[in-house]
Amino acid sequence: MRNRIFAVLAIAVLAGGGLAYGTYNMMNTQPPPTTQTTFQPVVVATADLTMGAEIKAEDLKVAQFPDKGAPEGAYSRIEEVVGRGVVVNIVRNEPILPAKLASKEAGSGLPPVIPEGMRAVSVRVNDVIGVAGYVLPGTRVDVLATASPTQNTADMTTKVVLANVQVLTAGTRMEQDQKDGKPVQVTVVTMSVTPEQAERLALASTEGKIQLALRNPLDQSAPATPGMKPSVLLGLSKPVAPTQSSSPKAKPGQAVTVATTATTFVPTVEIIRGDKRATEPVK
Repeated sequence: MRNRIFAVLAIAVLAGGGLAYGTYNMMNTQPPPTTQTTFQPVVVATADLTMGAEIKAEDLKVAQFPDKGAPEGAYSRIEEVVGRGVVVNIVRNEPILPAKLASKEAGSGLPPVIPEGMRAVSVRVNDVIGVAGYVLPGTRVDVLATASPTQNTADMTTKVVLANVQVLTAGTRMEQDQKDGKPVQVTVVTMSVTPEQAERLALASTEGKIQLALRNPLDQSAPATPGMKPSVLLGLSKPVAPTQSSSPKAKPGQAVTVATTATTFVPTVEIIRGDKRATEPVK
């Protein structure tokens, strides 16, 4: 009886081992499943391309992207991109997309960078007007004008005439220094303005003096101010509060023309006491 049980167990072990061995061999002899992935050519940049640059053949290469991984609208041939101008910065190995390029007729440089309906106007600056060189491409500024509507120096007024204006270039630079953001000493700054704002800016720089005020790019406010006159600065007369209706709200990325608030004329008389002069308002 005991021998019969051992014989049955031995037959079961041999049968199980043979079945396992046969299954192992069958799985190893089957070819591995293959998934066929298709690729498509995509034109990418071989170096960083800054705004206003003209794309050359050596700036591009063709990379293979999976069909579902290629960006929509990407170019497949280098010939389609060569000679186009860059309107938005492109980094190395980034696919070239139509939204970052100017049209074929626009060329390269500053003109294709100017938004539709806007104008690029340049003004002469120095270390003081240009905020010690920190007015760089891409920053936003307010424009203050100092002028007198009459020949009387008592009517000299400083007023914010434009708010939230974008700087396009500082000198001939169209891009900030991305490494350290150091100030750039230039003599000319070019800003993006509307045609009406271009007239105000040209008049302010011709008939008086202008000053640029650097602003936080996240600050979209454009508070109306009554302007500053010498008599108000010296405390000889009271400033006129601006009306609520003349306080425009700056939209993101849009320059604002600050309305000029009419001020009440205060007659003054000049008093000379020895070698001292003083201007007193006439009550």
